[in-house]
Amino acid sequence: MFISSAFAQTAPAAAAEGGFMGSLTGMLPLVLMFVVLYFVMIRPQMKRQKEHRSMIDALAKGDDVATAGGIIGTVTRMAEQFIYIQVASGVEIQIQRSAVTQVLPKGSAK
Repeated sequence: MFISSAFAQTAPAAAAEGGFMGSLTGMLPLVLMFVVLYFVMIRPQMKRQKEHRSMIDALAKGDDVATAGGIIGTVTRMAEQFIYIQVASGVEIQIQRSAVTQVLPKGSAK
């Protein structure tokens, strides 16, 4: 009707010619997108996590820190999962170690 029988008979033969190379060429854009995604998003995020983990491990008593909530204070005591921060004279709060986002220069929490 709409397609002649000669074209209909050659269509499967043309599709079989592509074979392995045809499927490889079809997957190439997907593989390239994953590689770009890895180098643009995944790898830098892993690097930031590693730097944050090393910063938290290096915390010591007397360090001035800023938290994720915007609180700035001086580390007074340290426990396994928590640290205690003095935010004002006689005011000490307990936060999780992972809430520390930045170690500030000495004397900036005064």
